[in-house]
Parts: sequence; C-alpha cells; structure tokens
Amino acid sequence: MSSFKIPVSALIVIHTPDLQVLLMERADKVGYWQSVTGSVERLADGTLEAPFDAAIREVAEETGLDARQYAFSDWQASNVYEIYPHWRYRYAPGVTENTEHLFGLELPAPLPVQLAPDEHVRYEWVDWREAAKKVFSWTNVEALRMLGARHGETL
Repeated sequence: MSSFKIPVSALIVIHTPDLQVLLMERADKVGYWQSVTGSVERLADGTLEAPFDAAIREVAEETGLDARQYAFSDWQASNVYEIYPHWRYRYAPGVTENTEHLFGLELPAPLPVQLAPDEHVRYEWVDWREAAKKVFSWTNVEALRMLGARHGETL
C-alpha cells in the first residue's frame, strides 16, 4: 500500500454569519495561514474517501469541531492547482497537480478550536476580507471570494 498522498483534497472555509473566518498558521511553514484543508484517504477496502467525507474528517482532525453539528455545505466547486515544489515529495513521482473541492462550514459565532499541533501552531478569527489578504494559497483566496459572493459581498 502506497504512503503517498492522493492528489484530491478538500478546502473548508469555516465562518460565522457575519463572515468572520477561521484561519490557522501552518506548523511546517511559519507565516503560512490557511483554512482547513486535507487530502482524501484510501479506505480499508481500497476505495477512495469522498471529498465530502474527507472535509468532515479534516474539520474534526484540525479543529476538534464536528461539522455535522453545524451548517456544513458542499459548494459544488473545485480548483486544480500546481502542488508547491517543496510539498511534492508527499505525492507519487510525477504528480504535480491537485484537485481541491470547496466546502463551507457556518458556525453560530467564533468558537475556540483544538488545533492538531503537528499541523498548525495558532489560529485566529478575522473578517473574510482580511483573511483573503492573509492566506498564502490562491485557491483559498478564491474560496473566500466565493464566501463573500454567497453573501452579496465583494473584495
């Protein structure tokens, strides 16, 4: 069984009704802020986990929150991006692109979260516009723009 990551992932924008967004700083890259993200996994029977299920799992792993207890939605959108060279070793040789599926999780208010210390070192709740300036990934910026548009706002 391969230990390489599968180049299909989920990005989950966790936000409040007034568009405060949860951002987390990566443990392996100081200054790299992001929403919850993670790759799908191969299940015990050899099939691939659905992006929807991966999103729920990643929210739990990275924040301690159960997405099923809140307004969790599949935005029916995805982006294909080039995997940063410094992270390509995680994927099979020759894999250079990832398909990222977008999801939203609306919480009633900013909640404290339990970070996975091997993945993130700190978190903060910020206005969605500030979040779009702070995240390192263009796909995360696009997801934040989508969040604003879903609420009649623009950057």
